[in-house]
Amino acid sequence: MTSPRTARPLDHLVLPVEDLESTRTRHTALGFTVAAEAHHPFGTENACVFFDDGTYLEPLAIASREDCEEAARQGNVFVARDQAYRFRNGDNGFSAFVVGSSDADADHARFVELGMSGGDMLGFSRLMRMPDGTEHEASFKLAFAADLRAPDMFGFAVERINVPTAGHSALSTHANGVIGISEVVLSEPNPTDFQYFIQELCDNREVDANSFGMTIELQQASVTVLNNAGLEAYLGLTDPSRARGLRTRAVVYRVTSLVTITEFLHENDVTVRQVGARLMVDPAPGQGAIYCFEEVR
Repeated sequence: MTSPRTARPLDHLVLPVEDLESTRTRHTALGFTVAAEAHHPFGTENACVFFDDGTYLEPLAIASREDCEEAARQGNVFVARDQAYRFRNGDNGFSAFVVGSSDADADHARFVELGMSGGDMLGFSRLMRMPDGTEHEASFKLAFAADLRAPDMFGFAVERINVPTAGHSALSTHANGVIGISEVVLSEPNPTDFQYFIQELCDNREVDANSFGMTIELQQASVTVLNNAGLEAYLGLTDPSRARGLRTRAVVYRVTSLVTITEFLHENDVTVRQVGARLMVDPAPGQGAIYCFEEVR
């Protein structure tokens, strides 16, 4: 008898950026609190945005191109996928969504068995600087999942080891009222072609399919893959390219008040548009995905 599955939590999203200064400027204008810069031991750096629900954004920049290239040559999947994404899409985008794991080794073995492994596991440690000035050495183990039909998107399961909780702290309090991520939006002309891959990455076999695409639930968020009609209906976005493969499109945030965030964005001269009950901010330097804001009911 097969044991029942428990959908994974959303851990974070990877957003390639040209530099951390531009992404800090952009996210501050959007009302986000941005953490201090942090360096990886393989040539990349980030300045994260943390939320009360335990999720976060990882704007990712290149600190040392030489170190990144050497890490990629040595088989570092995280860096190699980042380099491939930038080559095909530029230095401003949205390349991966990440689920939480309590056993990354087991996830890697599962991905290998299913034929969806993205490559060798990655383990590393780095210092995390907290708002009070203290530093903690946090460690991470990553198990990668990828589909060769989707070169511009990948995923991984991450096991956090000795990582301080950012929730309910100065880092997760945002002027725009965002309290978490409710949905990750991808696109593909025929979403169910990637149903199996998304189901296994989320560790949830249940799927809600309709004429606009499909949705698979995580613990506190969902992953939606829209077809072209769905892109237009849900995001007001037209894509005439007919390109195949999963593409990362948007992040949907929970906010306490749409009125508050609308006023905040207007005061900062941020262009917004509304589709249904959601407020939308289109990509800009330092922000490579569409940001959608929906009010918590």
